[in-house]
This record gives sequence, structure tokens and C-alpha cells, in this order.
Amino acid sequence: SSRTARSEEDPDSLWDAWGSWSECSRTCGGGASYSLRRCLSSKTCEGRNIRYRTCSNVDCPPEAGDFRAQQCSAHNDVKYQGQLYEWLPVSNDPDNPCSLKCQARGTALVVELAPKVLDGTRCYTESLDMCISGLCQIVGCDHQLGSAVKEDNCGVCNGDGSTCRLVRGQYKSQLSASKLVDTVVAIPYGSRQVRLLLKGPDHLHLETKTLQGVKSENSLSTTGSFLVENSSIDFQKFPDKEILRMSGPLTADFTIKILYAGAADSSVQFIFYQPIIHRWRETDFFPCSASCGGGYQLTSAECFDLRSNRVVADQYCHYYPENIKPKPKLQECNLDPCPA
Repeated sequence: SSRTARSEEDPDSLWDAWGSWSECSRTCGGGASYSLRRCLSSKTCEGRNIRYRTCSNVDCPPEAGDFRAQQCSAHNDVKYQGQLYEWLPVSNDPDNPCSLKCQARGTALVVELAPKVLDGTRCYTESLDMCISGLCQIVGCDHQLGSAVKEDNCGVCNGDGSTCRLVRGQYKSQLSASKLVDTVVAIPYGSRQVRLLLKGPDHLHLETKTLQGVKSENSLSTTGSFLVENSSIDFQKFPDKEILRMSGPLTADFTIKILYAGAADSSVQFIFYQPIIHRWRETDFFPCSASCGGGYQLTSAECFDLRSNRVVADQYCHYYPENIKPKPKLQECNLDPCPA
């Protein structure tokens, strides 16, 4: 038949048109939608009868909670082996990230409560990749299925890394009878991938200041993950060292301090990506030096704060070595002869 003959040139020609897209599997946080098509051939058609795309790619409100956790807690009122449990999610399973594994609170009991999580569930907590029909599908930072586009170190999707700078250094404690506390490093709002390693008997201590000027302190006394000013902190405490990690972006200015505790010296290594929030901006030409007969006018450069959209003192821009101040431009003006 003509239809079969045509299919040798175009394998899609034995398929009916794609149907409309289904409702999104989620209302926020990134879900999946599918579309179906029918095979019109008596034999099998080449290709797939279903296609997917992402949808609802807006962040969920904080109170919505984790999507995988919601699916586990849906089993809280269903008896398991004759008993009710409160189920918590088991995330980041390398073997099968798209099955619903849950742990009974306060026990070592881990159970697969469903072979597949719901479409749109993240495969891993730190990734946009999502489970669709029980399989982990790659999702880029542009929220497109199958996209390999990634964020740069500054958090810009498909960026070139030019909006932040790597800061790394080491602090060594100086023992003195009069000093009980010292500042290690100030890490500004918006910084990412923060890592600190303290070696020695002393202790790390946090001070924060929000953009609104609200200050707080945290003594970092125990190992664990917690929130400080809505920034997630992962802290590990050992007898001879402490490790502090914050993936960011930080939601406040953080000052890392050291509390002296022992008779031996300590060292702190730190590394983070700091946003470049001050840039030079060229001004318009200043008024002409003469109203007639030929004069000159110049441009200048001013330091601009990208956070507050305000001009600030030049010293803020000198802070970044890669911020080169534009040279003034000179042009002639008002060249008409002056009236006699």
C-alpha cells in the first residue's frame, strides 16, 4: 500500500499524530507530563508510543516538604506486618534510585513500599534528574529532559564562571593568654560550595548577619545537618578535627570564628566561591569643558553594587583583582566657533 511504501522513507508515517499532553504529575518542584500516539500498522511500529517532558518547574514552598518523604508518609496509616510505623524516605540508593524505599522511624527496618516512585521524584537529593516510569532520566539545569546543561560554580545555568571567584586560604592560630576567640574568614552572602577543615584542639564558631542586619551566633557543638538563617549546614566533629560544609548559596553574611580550647596550635583550611557583587560601570560623558570653540569631555568609572543597584565607594571594586577599572574616554565637543 502507499502508506507502507511511504514508511520506508519516513518511519514515523505508520504512527498516528501525537496526542495532547497529560496533566503534570506534580504542581511544583518539577514533574513529568506525557503524550501518547497510536500505531496504525498491523505490524509493530518503530519507535516509542509515549514521550515525556518536564513541567511545574517552580520551587515548592518550604512547608510542602520533600516529594519522596510525602510518598513514604502516605503509608503511615497502613499496617506493615500487623504494625503501624512512621515511614521516612531512604534517599540516594545507587542501585535503584527510583524505587520507594522507606525506613521506620526509630528502627533499622528499611522496606521497599513501592517498586516505583511517582513520576517527577528526584533520583538523588542533590540532582535535578527525575524518575519517570521507574527509570532515572537526566534533566539539565534548563529543566529539559535529556539535557546535559549544567550550572557553573557560580550557580549560573550554562554559565562561564565569570560571576564569581574562587577564594581559598589557610588560617593558623596564634596561642596567647589574652585571646580566646579569633576570626578565621568572612564569607559573604551568596557564596557557594563552602568547605572548612579545622585540624587541632580548637573549635569552629559561626556568626551570621542577614541583609536586614539581623545577627545570630551558633556554637557548632555536635555533628549533624541543620539550618542557620535558611542556609543548610553539614557539620562533623571529631576529637582532633572539625569539618564544615555549606553548598549555598548562603542567605546571610557568615563570619567563621575559632574558639581557643587547647594548648596546641590549630589550622583551618577554607575554600569557597564568592559572588562578584561589585563591578565597575562606565559613566556617561561629563559636560563639555567649553560651550563653544572646541572643548573636551571625559567619561569616568563608578563602582556599582549589583545586589542593591547602587553606586558605592571605589574600594569595594578594588577588592576583586579581576575587576579592572575602565580607562577614561576623551572626546572633543562643542566644535562650533564662538560668536564674534
